[in-house]
Formats: sequence, C-alpha cells, structure tokens
Amino acid sequence: MPSERATGTGFADRGDDIGEPDFEAIQQSPEFKLLRKRLLWFIFPMSAFFLCWYMTFVLFSAYDHDFMSRKLFGALNTGTVFGLLQFVTTMVIVLTYRRFARKKLDPQVDTIHELAGVGKE
Repeated sequence: MPSERATGTGFADRGDDIGEPDFEAIQQSPEFKLLRKRLLWFIFPMSAFFLCWYMTFVLFSAYDHDFMSRKLFGALNTGTVFGLLQFVTTMVIVLTYRRFARKKLDPQVDTIHELAGVGKE
C-alpha cells in the first residue's frame, strides 16, 4: 500500500511501530524533492567546472611542456602555479558549497526534520 503523502502535517508516526518516521513518505514529499533539486543544481555544474579545470591542467602538463615550464619568477614556473591553483580552486568550491548549504539546503533540511518530528525532545 503506498504511503500517504504529507501535506504539512508531518511524517512522524507514519512509519513503523517503533516511532520511526515514514522514510518513503519523506522521500516522496515535495519538500524532499526540492532539497534534492537544489543539491543537484549545485553539484553537477560545480563538478563539471572542476573537472574541466583539472583536465586543462592535466592536458597542459602532458602536451605543452614549454608552456608549463615557462619561468614566472625565480624557480616558480607556470606548472607550479597551475598546480597550486588546483588547491585554491578546491578551497573556493568548499567554501562556496558551505555558504550555499547554509543558505539554501539547511533551511530545507530543517523543514523536513520538523515534518518528520526529528530533533524534538
């Protein structure tokens, strides 16, 4: 029998006999679908961006030795700068995700928790 869909009344006490929330109802709820949509709209473009950036670094390293070995100043060359920028890019993505999650995902998770009765003492 399909689970009853929650429309603001919550998911608590719709699950099994031990007071667990009805996880199937949560997964089918519009609140959870919105959460998944927001998460995917961040993850896929950011992953594609990073993969393209990383592959650019790899391809230059493999096929354009002259460009990557060009000295910028002292012993620092273009390849070293590109390599270090990989770490910088990773940190920027992490901080961007942290901000995105705080503003867009966490409020939606709190809403789902409320509906599921999770966190109530």
